[in-house]
Parts: sequence; C-alpha cells; structure tokens
Amino acid sequence: MDNKQGDTGWWTWILIGIGYLVTCVLISVSVAMWTSGEGAPVAPTISLDELAREVKAGNIRSVQVAGQHGVASASADRWYSFRISAGSDLLSVLRAYGVSSDELARVEYIVAEPSPIAGFTQAIASLLPMLFLAILAFLAMRRPSEDVNDQILQFGKSRARRFAFRGTGTRFQDVAGTDEAKQELQEIVEFLRFPRRFAALGARIPRGVLLIGAPGTGKTLLSRAVAGEAGVPFFSIAGSEFVELIVGVGASRVRDLFEEAKRNAPCIVFVDEIDAVGRRRGAGQGSGSDEREQTLNQILVAMDGFDANTGVVVIAATNRPDVLDPALLRPGRFDRQVVLAAPDSNGRRAILEVHARGKPLARDVDLGCVANLTLGLSGADLANLMNEGAILAARRNHATIDMSDLEEAMDRVIAGPEYRSRVLSDADRVLTAYHEGGHAIVMRYTPFHDPVQRITIVPHGEEGGYTRSLPPEDRVYLTRNQLEAMLASALGGHAAERLVYGETSTRAHNDIRHATSLAHDMVERYGMSHHFGPVAVNQTQQPVLLGREIGQQRACAEATAEAIDNEVRQLLDEGYARAVQVITEHRDVLERLTDALLRVETLEGAMLERVFRGEPQRSAEVHHEPAA
Repeated sequence: MDNKQGDTGWWTWILIGIGYLVTCVLISVSVAMWTSGEGAPVAPTISLDELAREVKAGNIRSVQVAGQHGVASASADRWYSFRISAGSDLLSVLRAYGVSSDELARVEYIVAEPSPIAGFTQAIASLLPMLFLAILAFLAMRRPSEDVNDQILQFGKSRARRFAFRGTGTRFQDVAGTDEAKQELQEIVEFLRFPRRFAALGARIPRGVLLIGAPGTGKTLLSRAVAGEAGVPFFSIAGSEFVELIVGVGASRVRDLFEEAKRNAPCIVFVDEIDAVGRRRGAGQGSGSDEREQTLNQILVAMDGFDANTGVVVIAATNRPDVLDPALLRPGRFDRQVVLAAPDSNGRRAILEVHARGKPLARDVDLGCVANLTLGLSGADLANLMNEGAILAARRNHATIDMSDLEEAMDRVIAGPEYRSRVLSDADRVLTAYHEGGHAIVMRYTPFHDPVQRITIVPHGEEGGYTRSLPPEDRVYLTRNQLEAMLASALGGHAAERLVYGETSTRAHNDIRHATSLAHDMVERYGMSHHFGPVAVNQTQQPVLLGREIGQQRACAEATAEAIDNEVRQLLDEGYARAVQVITEHRDVLERLTDALLRVETLEGAMLERVFRGEPQRSAEVHHEPAA
C-alpha cells in the first residue's frame, strides 16, 4: 500500500512538471508572436542600408513598424522584414542613409500600437514561477501528518547492513596468519551452532568479543569468517554511523539495532571502529548529555541487558583500545579481547598462499622467499602485493605471474611505485647514489645491524631512492646495541654527503626525522638513557579525544624536558659520529657502490655482495644503461 502511494506521488510531481513546462513554452511563443507583429507575413530579412536603397529606387510602397520589428511592402508584391534598435526613429535612420524627404513622401509609413494581449501574456509569464512555487507549497501542506512523522522516526532507525544466512561468503579457510585468533573465535561458532551443549554445562555465550590489532591485520575479515562458519545472520555497522548532530539519534539507532538482532537471533552484530563511539567518557570534550556519551550509555545498557540465551554476539574491532571506556571493556560486555598481531614468516606465507588462489604462478615463484622478504607487512599489505603482481604481469602480457613481477610489487607496496620517467639531473643522480651508498656501508659494517638487502636510486613514491635491510629471522624485541646501529645507519646518508661534498642537502630530511623519533623512544619509552635509567619519562600527554599532535601538554618539569632533549641529542651525536667513522674507513667501498649504482641503478643479492668485496661483475648481471 505504501509503495502504491509513493508511486502515485511521483507521477503527480512528474505531471505537474510537464504541465509547467508546456505552459511556459506556449506563453513564450504567444509573446513572441504578439511582439513581432500580429499577422505579419513571413519575408526575407534585409538590413537598414538595403532598405534605404530600395526606398531611393522607389521599390517600397509602405513600411509597417511594431516595436523593434518592421515589414516593408515592395511595388512588385514582395515583402521584406527588418529590425530597428530600440528607441530609434526609422525616418531619421533612413535620412541618415541618404534618403531625401521627397523619396520618403512616396512611402506610406505605419506605426502599430502595442497589443494589450502581448502585455498580458508577458505579465502571466513573469508570474508563472511564483504560481508554481505556491502550488508546491500547497501540495506539501496537504500531505498527511502521519507520513511526516514516519519520516522523522526513520531518522532514528539503525543503518546496519544485514547479510543473510551464509551471506558473507567468507570462511576460516579464507583467513590465514591468525591461528590463535581463529581458535578463540572457533568457540563462538560452536556456541552459535550448538547452544544447548554449552547450556547443559551451565556455560553462557560470550556477549561480546573485541578484536584489537593494527590496520590491515584482518579484524573485519575474521568477523565475517565467524558469521560464515556459524551460518547465522550478520549485521555490520561502523561506529561513526551511530553519531549524529541531534542528541538522542545515536541511542535510538542502538536500540533499533539490538531489537532487530534479537528478532534474528542467533546472529552476529559487528561494529567496526568502535572507538568512534566508545571513547572514554568525561575526557573534557562536551558535557554529560552530548550525543556521543548518550550513544555509549545506550550501548552499555543494551549489551549488559541481554538475556543469557538470546544468541546475539557483538564483535567489535578497533586499533585504539587505549581510548575505550573501561565500562565497555569489562567482562559481561566484551568478555573476550582477541589481539591480532602482525603475522610472522609462516603466517605471511599462509596469507600469500590464500591470496594466490586462482592466480597462475610461474615455476620460479617461491612464496616462502617472498614471505621472508616482507617482514612487518600486514595481511592487507600482502593481499595488495599479490594483486599488484597480477596487475604487473597483465601489463607486461605475461601468461603467468613470475618472481620479477612479485619483486616489483614488493617495491611498490613498501616504497611506492617506480617513477623511471622522472627526470633527474646528473648531479642529483650522483648525490642520490652517494647518499644511499652511505646508508648501505653503515648497515654493512656496523655490528648488530641487519644485513643490507637492496639498494636503488630509482625514484619510488616521494623518495629519490632507498636502501633496505632485512633481519635474518623474525624478531619481537630490539636491544640497545641494535637500536644504536639503526640510529647510525639512518644518519649514514647525511654523513656520506658531508664527507663527499663538504655540505648536506635536503635529501636527508626523512632520515633525520626517523632518527630523532627513534632516539626519543629510546629515552622516553624504552628506559635506555644512562641519565634516567629504567624510567618512562613521557614529555607530553594528550586528551583522549584529540589527535596525536593537537593539544599536547608537557607531563614533566622543564628541567626534566631539558634533560630529555640533551639525552636525545647525545644519542644522535654518537650515532652520527659512528656513521662518519665507518664511511671514512670504507671510502673505497662507497666509491664502488656509487659507480655501480650509476651504472645499473639497483643492486641486490649476489651482485651487491660482489660490489662490497670488490669483485668484478659478471656480464649477465650488468643491466642496461639508464635512459637519459
């Protein structure tokens, strides 16, 4: 019934619009006819100069003028039309063109009075828009008040998207690299499938599961897999969709969402980025009655008010658990917190195998090698890597995806796409080669540093080149010796520029920022300062609701902050001095690296090792000369 009424309303508006357009066209045509002269015959148009010549030749019997339009009757029953500018006198214009008074006397001159009907139609045409708006207002006022109330109530309805039974299409076999998290969530699937078995032992289904992890670790994918395995309806909504400007709308949407979930139980409600609505209350932003806090209060009541056997499980995801309200995290609301960390080598290989399904791989592709070279990448990064490899293979008209496609895809994911078309001067290329060579030498000859894996001076992303090191195995922790070696290597490019040129360039700006941030972490977070010892001395604190750099305040005394700055400066000076020493001792290696990079642009693997050792290159390894 409602659909029929909606269709009728649409047809009414369409007919009104068509009638309005037809009326405007008819009135415009009528105005044009009346203003151009009533009953005037159709005749060729001539200029006033030509009309004057015809009058002087005696070929014109009469002239009729109506406004700016005129019609001249010739002696041989021919008609001419002409136009005259507003406010001009036709007789004066003809005299200006050389027509004498005697010649004008032979022509009958008629001036038509403006038609009252034309004035009337012009007035109607000017009133039509106002009339149309009045009709619209009248029709809007005639609509039933019940329809308006229904629209207002719809504003507070839940906007969750529902996926029907097995509608997500995702299973646990489509998720890899998170074995422990899958094991935790497998019990949720068993609860939803066989609730009576657990109820017989007095167990209750967990009301909520909070997935915590960095972006790209698979929180959303894992929740969809839970719904696919359990075979129950799956409601998905973002935390920001609860928050509106009008107070009370978010709470209304929460109530509507959980009521719908109860009607479809057993089911799963997934709230993505719950930190958008679940931030700590009373953090100095807004008052106790603001919209976000009202919405959070309703979520707390809805989750804790569930019946133990309703079969509704709330799964939420966040990468900022530190900002969530403690009342939201307590058992009874989110009973379980599952942490999704970055995958290790075995996990990365499993993820690559999942995303390699349906992609033809060449025989030289070793996913285990790719997994070892992609330390620190998340599941989303690895999925993007395989997709980029397929795109590159298609771009090169390959029948299969080979290892070179995946290697370039790694560079695109880690450092950004190559820009070989970017024109660099010879001086910039040489400076880039010395800069990257300085990083590589410090990495190579500094104890406790990871081995150098790849050097390139091909522009990637915003950088003119990069040097990448790779640890021999996955690790979780870093020692002070390793961090000091990383500080020295970060400043190696800057040190190489100073040793070679006697000055530095803007090329090292990212290196300096990274080294400074690392030194601050060593002093403030890791307790690696000789002055402070094992003490966390955070310089700044920030409100929960604000960003990282907005509204920061000092959390220590001025003397302590000054001591922190001195410790950071000391670490940077020591790292820079070590970089200068290493590069000075191996200046010949720096020259060899620079020459090789200018010749082949990219060094890695055995070829890079031969350059370090000073061995001659093999002819098969010499790349083509870079284009000028």
